[in-house]
Amino acid sequence: MRHGGLQAKSWAAALLGLPLTIGLVGLVALAWPGRQEITALPWMLTAFPVWIGAMSLAFVFRTGRRAWLWLGGDALLCFALLYALKAAGWIAVAA
Repeated sequence: MRHGGLQAKSWAAALLGLPLTIGLVGLVALAWPGRQEITALPWMLTAFPVWIGAMSLAFVFRTGRRAWLWLGGDALLCFALLYALKAAGWIAVAA
């Protein structure tokens, strides 16, 4: 029985789970209505369960290569979207 690249999936989960989480939570937190000073803490608290979910997602894929491509692609997409929305002026980071 073949394990489908369990080690590759584990590395994908470990190295790409956190960037994907930060990208997803960052998108939602910055797009959420209201003052960022008030909404920042609840969104930071949701990051841990989302991180666990993102790492678990790596083991859904059939091969390690697919896990790397999907998680990496999704993380890049999240950060590209954050950059584009910020450049367009649709979202702003409160200092």
